[in-house]
Amino acid sequence: MNKKIIFRFWLYFRTGWSTYFAFIFGAINTLVVTYYLAIEKIPALVAIFPSFTHYVGWTILVGIPLLTVIGYAHYKKAPAYSSEVDIGIEQNPYVFKLPNKGWNQDVVFPMYRLLTIMLLKLSNNEKLSDDEIAEIKKVLKDIEHLSQGGWINKPKGMS
Repeated sequence: MNKKIIFRFWLYFRTGWSTYFAFIFGAINTLVVTYYLAIEKIPALVAIFPSFTHYVGWTILVGIPLLTVIGYAHYKKAPAYSSEVDIGIEQNPYVFKLPNKGWNQDVVFPMYRLLTIMLLKLSNNEKLSDDEIAEIKKVLKDIEHLSQGGWINKPKGMS
């Protein structure tokens, strides 16, 4: 069995578990526990939340907007998210390596290489060879294809 398939399955499982199942289960659990172990035992809070349904309703009305503002602050105002991104970039090998099979490897970096060759030849008053001109035309064709929404080395599973 391919080792990558196991790790892909593991990633999909963890994403489904943490994003969907654990989030929903945790929210329901928190509501039930806080109501039946805390609010139900304090008469002043029972006056505000006479039933579990009232508690859930008020929690949704207040909690969703409040948590949305907190999430916005996390991404836009606090340094927390930028720190997460910094760590992700520091640990991502593809920041320091050209990704396999994509437009960067097949179009952008060959174009950089050709531009560098052209600059060197121009600075030495040399002409481009027929092979270099053909390579430039191929890269230009690929750039045109990409700019019209086409694919270069379409990923597996894409139709």
